[in-house]
Amino acid sequence: MSTDLSLLSLVLNASFVVQLVLFILLAASVISWTMILDRSRVLGKARKAANAFEERFWSGGDLGALYTELSEDGKRSQGLASIFRAGFKEFVRLRKSEGNDMMAVLQGSERSMRVAMSREMDRLETHLAFLATVGSTSPYVGLLGTVWGIMQAFHALGNVEQATLALVAPGISEALVATAIGLFAAIPAVIAYNQYANQVERLNNRYEEFIEEFATLLQRQGRN
Repeated sequence: MSTDLSLLSLVLNASFVVQLVLFILLAASVISWTMILDRSRVLGKARKAANAFEERFWSGGDLGALYTELSEDGKRSQGLASIFRAGFKEFVRLRKSEGNDMMAVLQGSERSMRVAMSREMDRLETHLAFLATVGSTSPYVGLLGTVWGIMQAFHALGNVEQATLALVAPGISEALVATAIGLFAAIPAVIAYNQYANQVERLNNRYEEFIEEFATLLQRQGRN
């Protein structure tokens, strides 16, 4: 008597609990890949935007003209451009106000830049927590399906007089499929999370360095 141990057959003939586990893992995998592709696009765009802005900023042009140019772009300005806009706007506003010394002006400008940076980091870190969750929990969810499937396979042996490998093979196979799908969902999520978290950290460092450098530049400009 032959037993069909194809993947589709194992999934269709699995118990409800194992099928539910497989559905959850497959759904998590599909969502993860959607987020992985989305983060790849967003972070790649953020790096290119940072490179382009730094080249434009340090070219020695007029900061007022640069601010006007970026303000015309509106919400399309992100990353370093949005941080610069926030800091320069606050700097000009506070300088025009009476009774503000230069230290207060610089502190207000730096606060505005850090608020803008915080918003930018929130945007870049979107979905990373989900990828970390999928990467850390999927193997255990798959293990749950494996344990349940093996329990069902051995429980079925109690209803037969002679136990054979052919009787338990389908149940154990479907159980191991749950583990495999769990790893299939977890491994890409873990790799993507580690890679993207590193990229976000590098962008964060670039933003921090720009804020320090721009604050120094504003301080020099304020003395003139």
